[in-house]
Amino acid sequence: MQNTYDIQAFGKRIGKSTKTLQKWDREGKLVAHRSPQSNRRYYTHDQYLEYRGLKAPEQGLTIAYSRVSGITQKPDLVNQTKALEAYCHQHSLKVDEWMSDIGSGLNYKRKQFNRLMEMVELGQVRRIILAHRDRLVRFGYEYFEAFCERHHTQLIVINGENHSPEQELVRDLIAIVTVFSARLHGLRSYKKAIKDAALQKDQNERF
Repeated sequence: MQNTYDIQAFGKRIGKSTKTLQKWDREGKLVAHRSPQSNRRYYTHDQYLEYRGLKAPEQGLTIAYSRVSGITQKPDLVNQTKALEAYCHQHSLKVDEWMSDIGSGLNYKRKQFNRLMEMVELGQVRRIILAHRDRLVRFGYEYFEAFCERHHTQLIVINGENHSPEQELVRDLIAIVTVFSARLHGLRSYKKAIKDAALQKDQNERF
């Protein structure tokens, strides 16, 4: 995790007053980040390097991604988009592409999700903005977060808590139970096949 500075500390590092930084933030000249809990401004070390001319300007696309598990949840897809639009407007972020999927967070074969991960791998994405972390994946978020970090892609989650409507959560739990039930059945079939093969071998040896 890179270093961050509150507005006073950042101002001291670059020789600017708090009022100047607030003005630049409003004008979009040097946009501050906002803490999800307190909504206070803060700045990253990358921003310090960029201001000092020690780092090239950021490159790559800003992608806003949203997801719901089924067609009946399309209204929630609209709500996610509105929340993302409000966040980007507040932080003066220009979204280059809006992506969305209808499918379970356990399904890693979602069309736009796979396309997004391919773009990250190719180094085409600077940041991904999500309404909730489980809109990207239901489980294993930390893996994809590390994957994005390795490819210099920032994941921004505007609401740190998982978004788990009851109906969607039930569907995902049923999917998990179904997968493990199928594996258990396969294991039992495998054990039966071994047992039958052993019996057949024993009979053959007797004769």
